[in-house]
Amino acid sequence: MSSTHTPVDVAAGVLIRPDGRFLLASRPSGKPYASYWEFPGGKVEAGESIAQALARELHEELAIDIATVYPWVVRVFDYPHALVRLHFCRVFEWRGEFQAREHQDFGFYSSRALPDGPLLPATIPVLRWLDLPPFYAISAVARLGRESFLQRLEAALERGLRMVQFREPELDDADAASIFHQVLDLVRAAGATLLVNSHHQQALWELADGVHLTAVDAAKTKTRPAHAWVSASAHSSAEIEHAAALSVDFVAVGPVLPTATHPARAPLGWNVFATMIAGSSVPVYALGGLHSSDLQRAMHHGAHGIASLSAIWAEDQCFGGAGARLDESLLVWASLSGVSAIE
Repeated sequence: MSSTHTPVDVAAGVLIRPDGRFLLASRPSGKPYASYWEFPGGKVEAGESIAQALARELHEELAIDIATVYPWVVRVFDYPHALVRLHFCRVFEWRGEFQAREHQDFGFYSSRALPDGPLLPATIPVLRWLDLPPFYAISAVARLGRESFLQRLEAALERGLRMVQFREPELDDADAASIFHQVLDLVRAAGATLLVNSHHQQALWELADGVHLTAVDAAKTKTRPAHAWVSASAHSSAEIEHAAALSVDFVAVGPVLPTATHPARAPLGWNVFATMIAGSSVPVYALGGLHSSDLQRAMHHGAHGIASLSAIWAEDQCFGGAGARLDESLLVWASLSGVSAIE
């Protein structure tokens, strides 16, 4: 364990190509954990922002100039040589030809094809989150009607939707179970992932890929449920911290903007949302009144992506096509990204 109690701030760059592969580099000889693989970056100097530090480090280490830096997650890790606070940021565009200025190895990899050799311990939990898609849809059977919703779900999956939460508190257990099986069949056929809201019977969680805990249920939960994917709703920084302590895979926070489903609930607005999630140690989906074209704005404010239970089912929603209004490389990433269903 390190001797210092004040963490050193480090900027870590998660550079993602349009095909979804991400950059890893080995630590050069002479440094602690030499030859271990990590997301490249370095110490934040006095007076630097995280983005400025990351741009400087990547230019010094790899000879590239990065474009937009999207804040993502912050992890504190206690190494034997130092207590570090790692600010992981995603980058989708850069200029220049990669050069190993510190004689390090580097390359682009996927979570299913990693480099030979050990990974830096703080790198390991981040790899799983790179499989999370940018859009998280919440079902709307009671609002749209059974047949209409199934048609819209099928169309959305065909357009690239890759993760859905089954949430139907207005339905009784029998009706919910009945429509659930049809939803599961469609999601499975598309190779997408289905989570079940904790309002529903636990038997449905077992059939799906995991569970999404309501904020109330998350507050009562002491240990992570034994499911492949676990997420939670949160409405405050304290609830985000509690969910992270449960080792959930991500949280949904909102409402960011006014919503038709909860008109009496005051929206957070983007600035309050960004402040609330700053420093989150797990990825955050922005929720409430959002359209697929809001993805890039959400990411600028620290979100992994956007969650929606209303607009996302409209025919104009785009999960990676030209209508997504994203920078080109980010647009292609959005169209390809998605977790794999658990068989």
